[in-house]
Amino acid sequence: MRANTAESHLDSFSKIKLIIDTDPGQDDAAAILMAHGLARRGLVDFIAITAVAGNVGLHHTSKNARIICDWADESAFPVYAGATKPLLRELVTAEEVHGKTGLDGVALHEPRTPLQPAHAVAFLIDTLRHAEPGSITLCPIGPLTNIAQALALAPDCARGIARIVLMGGAYFEAGNITPAAEFNFYVDPHAAAMVLSSGVPITVLPLDVTHKACITTPRMNALRQTGTENGARLADILHSYERYDTQKFGLEGGPLHDPCAIACAVFPHLFGGKDCYVAVETQSELTMGASVVDWWGTTGKAPNVHWVTEVDADALFDELRQSMLQLP
Repeated sequence: MRANTAESHLDSFSKIKLIIDTDPGQDDAAAILMAHGLARRGLVDFIAITAVAGNVGLHHTSKNARIICDWADESAFPVYAGATKPLLRELVTAEEVHGKTGLDGVALHEPRTPLQPAHAVAFLIDTLRHAEPGSITLCPIGPLTNIAQALALAPDCARGIARIVLMGGAYFEAGNITPAAEFNFYVDPHAAAMVLSSGVPITVLPLDVTHKACITTPRMNALRQTGTENGARLADILHSYERYDTQKFGLEGGPLHDPCAIACAVFPHLFGGKDCYVAVETQSELTMGASVVDWWGTTGKAPNVHWVTEVDADALFDELRQSMLQLP
Protein backbone atom coordinates (compact mmCIF):
# COMPACT_ATOMS: atom_id res chain seq x y z
CA MET A 1 0.00 0.00 0.00
CA ARG A 2 1.33 3.41 -0.93
CA ALA A 3 2.10 5.70 2.00
CA ASN A 4 0.42 9.10 2.24
CA THR A 5 2.43 12.29 2.02
CA ALA A 6 3.66 14.01 5.15
CA GLU A 7 0.92 16.61 5.29
CA SER A 8 -1.62 13.85 6.08
CA HIS A 9 0.66 12.51 8.83
CA LEU A 10 1.52 15.74 10.62
CA ASP A 11 0.21 14.46 13.95
CA SER A 12 2.95 11.80 13.98
CA PHE A 13 5.80 14.14 13.05
CA SER A 14 8.08 16.19 15.21
CA LYS A 15 10.11 18.82 13.41
CA ILE A 16 13.76 17.79 13.33
CA LYS A 17 16.82 20.04 13.45
CA LEU A 18 18.93 18.96 10.49
CA ILE A 19 22.57 19.34 9.42
CA ILE A 20 23.63 17.74 6.12
CA ASP A 21 27.25 16.68 5.65
CA THR A 22 27.80 16.21 1.93
CA ASP A 23 30.07 15.94 -1.12
CA PRO A 24 27.88 17.24 -3.98
CA GLY A 25 27.50 15.24 -6.31
CA GLN A 26 24.35 14.97 -8.39
CA ASP A 27 22.22 12.93 -6.03
CA ASP A 28 23.53 15.15 -3.21
CA ALA A 29 21.95 18.05 -5.10
CA ALA A 30 18.61 16.26 -4.96
CA ALA A 31 19.06 15.71 -1.21
CA ILE A 32 19.94 19.35 -0.51
CA LEU A 33 17.07 20.69 -2.61
CA MET A 34 14.72 18.25 -0.90
CA ALA A 35 15.87 19.50 2.51
CA HIS A 36 15.27 23.13 1.54
CA GLY A 37 11.80 22.18 0.31
CA LEU A 38 11.08 20.26 3.51
CA ALA A 39 12.10 23.32 5.52
CA ARG A 40 9.61 25.43 3.57
CA ARG A 41 6.96 22.78 4.24
CA GLY A 42 7.64 23.24 7.97
CA LEU A 43 8.91 19.67 8.41
CA VAL A 44 12.56 20.41 9.26
CA ASP A 45 14.66 23.14 10.79
CA PHE A 46 17.51 23.03 8.26
CA ILE A 47 20.49 24.44 10.15
CA ALA A 48 23.54 24.18 7.89
CA ILE A 49 25.51 22.24 5.30
CA THR A 50 29.03 20.95 5.93
CA ALA A 51 31.03 19.93 2.86
CA VAL A 52 33.61 17.17 2.61
CA ALA A 53 35.83 15.85 -0.18
CA GLY A 54 34.37 12.79 -1.84
CA ASN A 55 32.62 12.63 -5.20
CA VAL A 56 34.99 15.43 -6.21
CA GLY A 57 37.55 17.50 -4.31
CA LEU A 58 36.57 19.93 -1.53
CA HIS A 59 36.99 22.98 -3.78
CA HIS A 60 34.15 21.66 -5.93
CA THR A 61 31.96 20.16 -3.20
CA SER A 62 31.96 23.33 -1.11
CA LYS A 63 31.26 25.40 -4.22
CA ASN A 64 28.52 23.05 -5.43
CA ALA A 65 26.74 23.13 -2.06
CA ARG A 66 26.56 26.92 -2.33
CA ILE A 67 25.35 26.81 -5.93
CA ILE A 68 22.56 24.45 -4.90
CA CYS A 69 21.55 26.86 -2.12
CA ASP A 70 21.40 29.62 -4.74
CA TRP A 71 19.09 27.45 -6.84
CA ALA A 72 16.80 27.11 -3.81
CA ASP A 73 16.84 30.92 -3.35
CA GLU A 74 18.64 30.40 -0.03
CA SER A 75 21.76 32.48 -0.65
CA ALA A 76 22.15 33.35 3.04
CA PHE A 77 22.24 29.68 4.05
CA PRO A 78 25.35 28.69 6.07
CA VAL A 79 27.76 26.36 4.26
CA TYR A 80 31.05 25.22 5.83
CA ALA A 81 34.04 23.53 4.17
CA GLY A 82 35.63 20.62 5.99
CA ALA A 83 38.09 17.81 5.33
CA THR A 84 40.10 17.85 2.10
CA LYS A 85 41.04 14.17 2.32
CA PRO A 86 40.24 11.00 4.28
CA LEU A 87 41.72 10.36 7.71
CA LEU A 88 44.47 7.97 6.65
CA ARG A 89 44.15 7.33 2.93
CA GLU A 90 44.48 9.34 -0.26
CA LEU A 91 41.27 10.73 -1.71
CA VAL A 92 39.40 8.64 -4.28
CA THR A 93 36.78 10.56 -6.27
CA ALA A 94 33.87 9.61 -8.55
CA GLU A 95 34.33 12.01 -11.44
CA GLU A 96 33.46 9.23 -13.87
CA VAL A 97 29.94 9.30 -12.41
CA HIS A 98 29.39 12.95 -11.43
CA GLY A 99 31.71 14.71 -13.90
CA LYS A 100 34.76 16.86 -13.23
CA THR A 101 32.76 19.53 -11.38
CA GLY A 102 30.49 17.06 -9.59
CA LEU A 103 27.34 18.49 -11.18
CA ASP A 104 27.35 17.37 -14.79
CA GLY A 105 24.16 17.88 -16.74
CA VAL A 106 23.37 21.48 -15.78
CA ALA A 107 24.84 24.97 -16.22
CA LEU A 108 26.80 26.24 -13.21
CA HIS A 109 27.57 29.76 -11.95
CA GLU A 110 29.77 31.43 -9.37
CA PRO A 111 27.85 31.03 -6.11
CA ARG A 112 26.27 33.98 -4.33
CA THR A 113 25.98 31.97 -1.12
CA PRO A 114 29.15 32.74 0.85
CA LEU A 115 31.42 30.11 2.34
CA GLN A 116 31.49 30.48 6.12
CA PRO A 117 34.95 31.19 7.60
CA ALA A 118 34.87 28.44 10.24
CA HIS A 119 36.04 24.92 9.45
CA ALA A 120 33.15 22.44 9.18
CA VAL A 121 34.48 20.28 12.01
CA ALA A 122 34.80 23.28 14.34
CA PHE A 123 31.25 24.30 13.44
CA LEU A 124 29.94 20.80 14.15
CA ILE A 125 31.67 20.63 17.52
CA ASP A 126 30.51 24.08 18.61
CA THR A 127 26.93 23.57 17.39
CA LEU A 128 26.53 20.14 18.97
CA ARG A 129 28.10 21.23 22.26
CA HIS A 130 25.67 24.13 22.60
CA ALA A 131 22.60 22.22 21.43
CA GLU A 132 19.98 20.73 23.69
CA PRO A 133 20.84 17.09 24.42
CA GLY A 134 19.69 14.77 21.67
CA SER A 135 18.28 17.57 19.54
CA ILE A 136 20.16 17.56 16.20
CA THR A 137 19.91 15.03 13.39
CA LEU A 138 23.05 14.65 11.28
CA CYS A 139 22.61 13.40 7.73
CA PRO A 140 26.03 12.52 6.28
CA ILE A 141 25.65 11.58 2.63
CA GLY A 142 29.33 11.46 1.68
CA PRO A 143 32.48 10.07 3.29
CA LEU A 144 32.28 10.33 7.08
CA THR A 145 35.54 12.24 7.60
CA ASN A 146 34.03 15.41 9.08
CA ILE A 147 31.77 13.50 11.45
CA ALA A 148 34.56 11.19 12.63
CA GLN A 149 36.90 14.13 13.26
CA ALA A 150 34.27 15.98 15.28
CA LEU A 151 33.54 12.93 17.45
CA ALA A 152 37.26 12.18 17.90
CA LEU A 153 38.29 15.73 18.78
CA ALA A 154 35.31 16.40 21.06
CA PRO A 155 33.61 13.19 22.22
CA ASP A 156 31.34 15.28 24.44
CA CYS A 157 29.68 16.84 21.39
CA ALA A 158 27.88 13.53 20.80
CA ARG A 159 25.41 14.56 23.52
CA GLY A 160 23.80 17.01 21.09
CA ILE A 161 23.06 14.35 18.45
CA ALA A 162 19.58 12.88 18.26
CA ARG A 163 20.55 10.43 15.53
CA ILE A 164 22.95 10.07 12.62
CA VAL A 165 21.04 9.05 9.48
CA LEU A 166 23.64 8.30 6.84
CA MET A 167 23.92 7.00 3.32
CA GLY A 168 26.68 4.42 2.99
CA GLY A 169 27.61 0.78 2.99
CA ALA A 170 26.28 -2.34 1.30
CA TYR A 171 25.61 -5.90 2.35
CA PHE A 172 22.91 -7.71 0.36
CA GLU A 173 23.92 -5.67 -2.68
CA ALA A 174 27.52 -5.85 -3.90
CA GLY A 175 29.79 -2.81 -3.69
CA ASN A 176 29.60 -0.06 -6.28
CA ILE A 177 33.28 0.99 -6.32
CA THR A 178 34.87 -2.39 -5.53
CA PRO A 179 33.24 -5.83 -5.41
CA ALA A 180 33.02 -5.47 -1.63
CA ALA A 181 32.55 -1.79 -0.82
CA GLU A 182 30.15 1.09 -1.33
CA PHE A 183 31.79 4.40 -2.32
CA ASN A 184 31.31 6.49 0.85
CA PHE A 185 32.62 3.78 3.18
CA TYR A 186 35.46 2.93 0.78
CA VAL A 187 36.71 6.52 0.47
CA ASP A 188 37.19 6.81 4.23
CA PRO A 189 36.75 3.40 5.85
CA HIS A 190 38.50 4.47 9.05
CA ALA A 191 36.04 7.34 9.51
CA ALA A 192 33.12 5.00 8.85
CA ALA A 193 34.43 2.51 11.42
CA MET A 194 34.87 5.28 14.00
CA VAL A 195 31.38 6.68 13.52
CA LEU A 196 29.68 3.27 13.62
CA SER A 197 31.47 2.46 16.88
CA SER A 198 30.76 5.85 18.48
CA GLY A 199 27.71 4.77 20.48
CA VAL A 200 25.54 7.45 18.85
CA PRO A 201 22.14 6.25 17.55
CA ILE A 202 22.70 5.52 13.84
CA THR A 203 20.49 4.63 10.90
CA VAL A 204 22.29 3.41 7.77
CA LEU A 205 20.79 3.69 4.28
CA PRO A 206 22.98 1.28 2.27
CA LEU A 207 22.90 0.25 -1.37
CA ASP A 208 20.56 -2.51 -0.17
CA VAL A 209 17.77 0.08 -0.02
CA THR A 210 18.91 2.85 -2.39
CA HIS A 211 18.94 0.37 -5.29
CA LYS A 212 15.19 0.05 -4.68
CA ALA A 213 14.65 3.79 -5.24
CA CYS A 214 15.24 4.05 -8.97
CA ILE A 215 15.14 7.20 -11.13
CA THR A 216 12.62 6.08 -13.76
CA THR A 217 11.36 8.16 -16.67
CA PRO A 218 7.88 8.62 -15.12
CA ARG A 219 9.46 9.84 -11.90
CA MET A 220 11.67 12.33 -13.75
CA ASN A 221 8.65 13.47 -15.75
CA ALA A 222 6.78 14.11 -12.49
CA LEU A 223 9.60 16.45 -11.44
CA ARG A 224 9.38 18.32 -14.74
CA GLN A 225 5.62 18.59 -14.38
CA THR A 226 5.97 20.58 -11.16
CA GLY A 227 6.43 23.56 -13.46
CA THR A 228 9.30 24.82 -11.33
CA GLU A 229 12.81 25.69 -12.44
CA ASN A 230 14.28 23.35 -9.85
CA GLY A 231 11.99 20.48 -10.78
CA ALA A 232 13.20 20.67 -14.39
CA ARG A 233 16.81 21.25 -13.33
CA LEU A 234 16.78 18.25 -11.00
CA ALA A 235 15.29 16.04 -13.71
CA ASP A 236 18.13 17.09 -16.04
CA ILE A 237 20.76 16.37 -13.37
CA LEU A 238 19.30 12.98 -12.52
CA HIS A 239 18.99 12.05 -16.20
CA SER A 240 22.72 12.71 -16.67
CA TYR A 241 23.54 10.83 -13.47
CA GLU A 242 21.29 7.81 -13.83
CA ARG A 243 22.67 6.70 -17.20
CA TYR A 244 25.90 5.55 -15.55
CA ASP A 245 24.24 3.39 -12.92
CA THR A 246 21.62 2.01 -15.30
CA GLN A 247 24.36 0.74 -17.59
CA LYS A 248 26.49 -0.57 -14.70
CA PHE A 249 23.87 -2.28 -12.53
CA GLY A 250 21.13 -3.18 -15.02
CA LEU A 251 18.45 -1.48 -12.91
CA GLU A 252 15.26 0.07 -14.30
CA GLY A 253 16.81 3.45 -13.52
CA GLY A 254 19.73 4.87 -11.58
CA PRO A 255 19.41 4.62 -7.78
CA LEU A 256 18.60 7.81 -5.89
CA HIS A 257 21.07 7.29 -3.04
CA ASP A 258 21.37 10.43 -0.94
CA PRO A 259 17.77 11.67 -0.73
CA CYS A 260 16.97 8.34 0.93
CA ALA A 261 18.87 9.51 4.02
CA ILE A 262 17.03 12.85 4.16
CA ALA A 263 13.68 11.17 3.63
CA CYS A 264 14.36 8.51 6.26
CA ALA A 265 15.26 11.16 8.84
CA VAL A 266 11.93 12.92 8.26
CA PHE A 267 9.64 10.07 7.13
CA PRO A 268 10.92 6.90 8.85
CA HIS A 269 7.57 5.19 8.25
CA LEU A 270 8.47 4.95 4.55
CA PHE A 271 11.42 2.66 5.34
CA GLY A 272 12.00 -0.73 6.93
CA GLY A 273 15.07 -2.43 8.34
CA LYS A 274 16.61 -4.16 11.32
CA ASP A 275 18.80 -3.30 14.30
CA CYS A 276 22.08 -5.18 14.01
CA TYR A 277 25.80 -5.03 14.64
CA VAL A 278 27.85 -3.58 11.76
CA ALA A 279 31.61 -3.19 11.40
CA VAL A 280 33.68 -1.72 8.56
CA GLU A 281 36.78 -3.39 7.12
CA THR A 282 39.90 -1.19 7.47
CA GLN A 283 42.78 -3.69 7.08
CA SER A 284 42.44 -5.70 3.88
CA GLU A 285 42.99 -3.94 0.55
CA LEU A 286 40.89 -6.67 -1.05
CA THR A 287 37.78 -5.79 0.99
CA MET A 288 38.63 -2.27 2.24
CA GLY A 289 35.50 -0.39 3.28
CA ALA A 290 33.25 -3.45 3.21
CA SER A 291 30.28 -3.47 5.58
CA VAL A 292 30.26 -6.53 7.80
CA VAL A 293 26.62 -6.84 8.85
CA ASP A 294 25.64 -9.34 11.54
CA TRP A 295 22.13 -9.71 10.12
CA TRP A 296 21.34 -12.92 12.00
CA GLY A 297 23.07 -12.01 15.27
CA THR A 298 25.68 -14.75 14.96
CA THR A 299 28.39 -12.78 16.83
CA GLY A 300 26.22 -12.05 19.83
CA LYS A 301 27.37 -8.41 19.71
CA ALA A 302 24.88 -5.70 20.59
CA PRO A 303 23.36 -3.86 17.61
CA ASN A 304 25.01 -0.51 16.87
CA VAL A 305 22.97 0.58 13.84
CA HIS A 306 19.53 0.34 12.27
CA TRP A 307 20.28 -1.16 8.84
CA VAL A 308 17.61 -0.19 6.28
CA THR A 309 16.63 -2.56 3.48
CA GLU A 310 13.13 -1.51 2.37
CA VAL A 311 11.56 1.68 1.02
CA ASP A 312 8.23 2.81 -0.37
CA ALA A 313 9.89 4.24 -3.47
CA ASP A 314 6.73 5.82 -4.91
CA ALA A 315 6.15 7.71 -1.67
CA LEU A 316 9.82 8.75 -1.52
CA PHE A 317 9.70 10.28 -4.98
CA ASP A 318 6.39 11.95 -4.22
CA GLU A 319 7.93 13.63 -1.16
CA LEU A 320 10.78 14.79 -3.40
CA ARG A 321 8.22 16.17 -5.88
CA GLN A 322 6.26 17.87 -3.10
CA SER A 323 9.45 19.53 -1.90
CA MET A 324 10.31 20.77 -5.40
CA LEU A 325 6.92 22.50 -5.50
CA GLN A 326 8.12 24.73 -2.63
CA LEU A 327 11.19 25.97 -4.52
CA PRO A 328 11.64 28.37 -7.44
